[in-house]
Amino acid sequence: MESVQELIPLAQELVARRPGRKLVKLYVLGSVLAFLGVVIGLVGTLCGPFTAAGRRRDEEALVAELRAVQARLQGGKSRGALPLPCGRALSYRPPAS
Repeated sequence: MESVQELIPLAQELVARRPGRKLVKLYVLGSVLAFLGVVIGLVGTLCGPFTAAGRRRDEEALVAELRAVQARLQGGKSRGALPLPCGRALSYRPPAS
């Protein structure tokens, strides 16, 4: 439906036809599902920025914690502490030909 104004003629037509109970139930079920879809879409749109900000905060906290651990390990390097791997594998194996 393009607009809400089309709902009134549709309802009048349905009442004039005297549809059976099954058809009315089907219309009501379709209307309820459409309404729930709209509500879920609105909730997702409104809450999306908050969940993204929460994830970003969690990632920043994790990065800060990793940097603190790395700084501790870098400071204790003379005692034989192992450095953290920086995104690369510890060993490199060239691909087979």
